[in-house]
Amino acid sequence: MPVTVERTLAIIKPDAVKRRVAGRIVSRIETAGLRIVACRMVHLSRADAAGFYAVHAEKPFYGSLVKFMSSGPCLVLALEAEQAISRWRGLMGKTDPAQAAADTIRREFGTSIEHNVSHGSDGRKTAAFELGYFFSGLDLAG
Repeated sequence: MPVTVERTLAIIKPDAVKRRVAGRIVSRIETAGLRIVACRMVHLSRADAAGFYAVHAEKPFYGSLVKFMSSGPCLVLALEAEQAISRWRGLMGKTDPAQAAADTIRREFGTSIEHNVSHGSDGRKTAAFELGYFFSGLDLAG
């Protein structure tokens, strides 16, 4: 059976950066065997955040999500590994930290369903869009 190496986007959100736990989250990513192929700190404008989360524009939480994601700097990372998408999502845990498993990033560092410290692509098509939103092909290491 062929090995499926994937790339996915990870965002360490403004709440984690503000609380200075981004390095601990990066350490968890690397310990889990996910390879960081690109990384940069960004401070999204409201327009940038609105564009990134446009898929949620009709949902009731959209406005507060855009406001939160543009409230401070984020660390965006491109991750690569076999089954990177599902592995990163498993490491993050459920969106609501209160419902996330004990050994997950969101359970350890998240404080609410909105301030849950991390984002991850939910599929290959989404990952391709999200990676392209933040990184050009030249930014991605080997």
